[in-house]
Amino acid sequence: MMWTVWWVWMVAGLVLGVLEILAPGFIFLGFAVGAFLTGVLLVIGVLGGSVPVLLVVFAVLSLLAWLVLRRTMGVQKHQVKIWTKDINDH
Repeated sequence: MMWTVWWVWMVAGLVLGVLEILAPGFIFLGFAVGAFLTGVLLVIGVLGGSVPVLLVVFAVLSLLAWLVLRRTMGVQKHQVKIWTKDINDH
């Protein structure tokens, strides 16, 4: 099965990373990190070849990556966005 091959997860992580560049906002970055880490776990032999297990590991790693990215790079508590330029200014 295709999803049990490590390089498929690496390519999926790369594609999701490119999508994050095209649509910024931390939408795809957590999924990209999760897919990449799932591929790494397959390469080193920690995970078996069961697709449901791989999907659960991918989901958990993606959620953890999203939480870490949100904590380190997201808007901090009580932080206010200050707009210095209006869209209508020329």
